[in-house]
Amino acid sequence: MSNYTCGLHELGDGCYAYLQPDGSWGWSNAGLIVGDGTSLLVDTLFDLRITRSMLDLMKPVSDGAPISTVVNTHANGDHHYGNQLVSGAEIIASSATAREMSEVPASMLLALNQAPGEVGELFRQFFGAFDFSGIEPTPPTRTFDGRLELDVGGRLVELIEVGPAHTSGDTLVHVPDARTIYTGDILFIGGTPIVWAGPLSNWVAACDLMLGMDIDTVVPGHGPVTDKGGVAQVRDYLAYIDAEATSRFNAGMDAFDAARDIALNGFGSWGEFGRVAVNVETVYRTLDPSHRSPDIVEQFRRMAILER
Repeated sequence: MSNYTCGLHELGDGCYAYLQPDGSWGWSNAGLIVGDGTSLLVDTLFDLRITRSMLDLMKPVSDGAPISTVVNTHANGDHHYGNQLVSGAEIIASSATAREMSEVPASMLLALNQAPGEVGELFRQFFGAFDFSGIEPTPPTRTFDGRLELDVGGRLVELIEVGPAHTSGDTLVHVPDARTIYTGDILFIGGTPIVWAGPLSNWVAACDLMLGMDIDTVVPGHGPVTDKGGVAQVRDYLAYIDAEATSRFNAGMDAFDAARDIALNGFGSWGEFGRVAVNVETVYRTLDPSHRSPDIVEQFRRMAILER
């Protein structure tokens, strides 16, 4: 999709994508699926200001088809911190996502952004554009495991849980009659995937699942709207990092040394390429459950080091 601009984009067949360039840290996408007299919102955004702006831009559509359902694709705050602004809607997420949401409340990111010294400077590099004040935790009102079929004003919408992968409970939102899928952070387009949970093989399997589906339009969690070609690129990156990290693990190499040693080749042109540090840690934990990754502050510090 060449029109990668901030705002609401009509995809056809009653499907919309809300895009936030440049798709880097916190600048996530959302979606709107419109049925007869009602609509479903795929994800809210990272703070109240940008979520309110999105909902305002959706009003010409949602006034005639009010948002009755919200699906949170996963537990990262840039996909659910704005939930409180969709008052009265049923909020659906996988059980694993619902459990994980409470682990990183907005209050934690507010504190990190306001922290003195190096820690505050570090987190403002990543999240300084966002205002985490006033956000009230608004968890799902309904959870599911595996798959769930929804009726959105006479339209079938399928929720497909493919996590743990990016997080512990990632969900795809499939609209069969529009041959459209909203992937949450199972896809980063133009940016580097980050594997917080893993295993990477689950994420590769999620890409393979999509490649086998009857879909034309693919809305990623970050980056421009794509198609199966974008899915294949993400799959190739993940399979490559899994193999390269595994070989270094087997050779006894330290995880951060391995992240610095892996040649990213064409993948190095993607944004946020320093996320390889987190991805290698996840491979190491998969291969050795006793492997202890560093705390979250150190993981962000390592990503910043690699991108200097």
